[in-house]
Amino acid sequence: MSERLRANPAATHLGLMLALTFSTGVIDAVGYLGLDRVFTGNMTGNVVILGMALTGVDDLPVVGPVIALVAFMCGAAVGGRTLRTFDAGWSHKTTVLFTVVASVLTAAAIVVIVDEDPVHWLALTVTGALGAAMGLQAAVARHIAVKDVTTVVVTSTITGLAADSAAGGEGLNFWKRRMGAILLIGAGACVGALLLQWHLGAGMLLSAAITTVVVIVGHRSRPVV
Repeated sequence: MSERLRANPAATHLGLMLALTFSTGVIDAVGYLGLDRVFTGNMTGNVVILGMALTGVDDLPVVGPVIALVAFMCGAAVGGRTLRTFDAGWSHKTTVLFTVVASVLTAAAIVVIVDEDPVHWLALTVTGALGAAMGLQAAVARHIAVKDVTTVVVTSTITGLAADSAAGGEGLNFWKRRMGAILLIGAGACVGALLLQWHLGAGMLLSAAITTVVVIVGHRSRPVV
């Protein structure tokens, strides 16, 4: 099994990052619908919400998006600094960092399972934890460097898909992964919204499980040193 994964690491990493893209869709649905309209993975959406909220329109949240944004940046900074001296691809540090992401998601799920209706400060703590986890995930995914799949946003992916569709050239070689990323983050949001009707922690547990599988498969695919 490990030999087959190592034989084509590019395909393995693509599949793993697409899985995390689906997971991000789940978490963003949980954050937006279950944690007072806050994105914990899509920081573009958070910045837009924050900008509108500062005008006082529609009682949009301010504190939640700020916490998520700052936490995301902190998580991304930790990931970037940890992997700075490593070559692109999967290493033992990658395994450790993605394990941290899975652990944070699991811990956040446990918190909201124990307290099904968390008080405001606890909900904000969960929001910050999810934001930090998604920032760390994004930084590690960036280091793995799968083209057109960042795991947390698809705006640039949509741009590439549309821009290259008429122009032709190399971009056409990536339409499947681009379309896959777009569909998967949407499907994840759909699943997250459905799970939210059952329990706030259900989507977090699903994302934690997906990340755990990614860790196991990715660790087996790393080069033998």
